[in-house]
Amino acid sequence: MKLAVIGANGQAGQAIVAEAVARGHEVTAIVRSSNQSQAQEVLQKDLFALEAADLAGFDAVVSAFGAFTPETFPQHTTSLEHLTAILAGSGTRLLVVGGAGSLYVDESLTTQLYQTPDFPADYFPLAEAMSKGLAALRNVKDVNWTYISPAADFEVAYPKTGDYILAGEVFTVNEAGESKISYADYAIAMVDEVEAAAHPQARISVLGK
Repeated sequence: MKLAVIGANGQAGQAIVAEAVARGHEVTAIVRSSNQSQAQEVLQKDLFALEAADLAGFDAVVSAFGAFTPETFPQHTTSLEHLTAILAGSGTRLLVVGGAGSLYVDESLTTQLYQTPDFPADYFPLAEAMSKGLAALRNVKDVNWTYISPAADFEVAYPKTGDYILAGEVFTVNEAGESKISYADYAIAMVDEVEAAAHPQARISVLGK
């Protein structure tokens, strides 16, 4: 497949590129600075400067875009608004590296994890911003998107196990009562979804076994 990874220099982006390349896919890194990933092709351009022509011909675009300061938090919404606007009606799929804070803690899908009393206060603004981005994405009907939330404990240093648990909208733990996953195993789940296209216009979540 022909894939583009936006934010390919980030930790999640690099892991996703590495997994996709290892499986034989043709990957273009879309980065603002010099490419640090294993992608075979590079487009050096800011996400918000991308045009429809830049993404034409890709089977799927993966957004591993991140914004981690208060002044950039709104970009979790505006980045998805921009990407869906230029992908609208193209047939190119959009897959988004999401967050765990927007997962629900009840089957009625009423309360999100970041809204619970024990959620770390330091992470609340980021989680709230990412939740707003997902809410905006849910309104998009003319792009085949999939949003993939990682486990609550999402760490680049965790080892690659080659396995994961696929879940849905509700916060899930493994048999040990843990919600954790490595970047490498998350990348496996992401590329699996790229290949299978099994969850159109839906949010899924993944965690380690």
